[in-house]
Amino acid sequence: MSFTMTINGRRVTADEGETVLAVCQRVGVAVPTLCHHEAVEPFGSCRLCMIEVTKTAWKGWKGLMTACLYPAAPDLIIETDSERVRHVRRNVLDLLLARCPESEVIQELAAAHGVSQSSFTPRDNPDLCILCGLCVRVCESAVTAAIATVNRGHERMIGTPWGGPPPDCIGCTACAEVCPTGHITFDEQDGRRRIWGRELEMVRCQTCATPFITIAERDFLLANRHLDATYFAECPSCKRQKMAAKFAEVVHATHPGFVPRQLGAVPPPAPGAIKQRRATP
Repeated sequence: MSFTMTINGRRVTADEGETVLAVCQRVGVAVPTLCHHEAVEPFGSCRLCMIEVTKTAWKGWKGLMTACLYPAAPDLIIETDSERVRHVRRNVLDLLLARCPESEVIQELAAAHGVSQSSFTPRDNPDLCILCGLCVRVCESAVTAAIATVNRGHERMIGTPWGGPPPDCIGCTACAEVCPTGHITFDEQDGRRRIWGRELEMVRCQTCATPFITIAERDFLLANRHLDATYFAECPSCKRQKMAAKFAEVVHATHPGFVPRQLGAVPPPAPGAIKQRRATP
């Protein structure tokens, strides 16, 4: 069921089940966020997507909510850039800048909100982790739950069992892919991938010999995704090339005179041609 709501004075259409953040992103209203990712359920840990919410029937009452968790509803009136919202975001970024003073992502967001230097004392031995929990949630929901949030208070951190290499990690790098600040890293050398203190051997493509997936991840996917044993015989690049060659064979079989265009073979359009074509109704 669709309904209408107001965002920054603009009437927009929303669907039942959408969050305010999803509606804002769909209609092009910028709302900053660090802990949100479509691969996992929203969590609201970074607090950057705070918005001001009210309704006419609420007789002037307004509340601050996280856009990623707050459900869209008929006749909602949303402000994403009010002074109250900007004040909250500045405070959040002030704290994050003290926690991760070397993070370029935090520096850029803070500068965009008028925070050039944190008013808090930077922590000792800072890293790039903002404790958003995205890596943990991705690993729990899609893979093996090899990492977790450990400790409490100022000692809280993302860690592994007993502080050593996580035995359940399959080296899929999903945690590194979703990390918003680049805190989680990995490297590959000599056909081995290293992440979270683990060193995992990789599968080499039988066509080009390029290592493209760890043996542990391959075995996990074969066991849990009902894939054919030959699915990981070749890397994605070689698969695409073979698919393209097969497609070319089909095209030539049905259209013998077809000659594919080569890159650079088509002369550039005459000056003004593109502009004139766009102007034509």
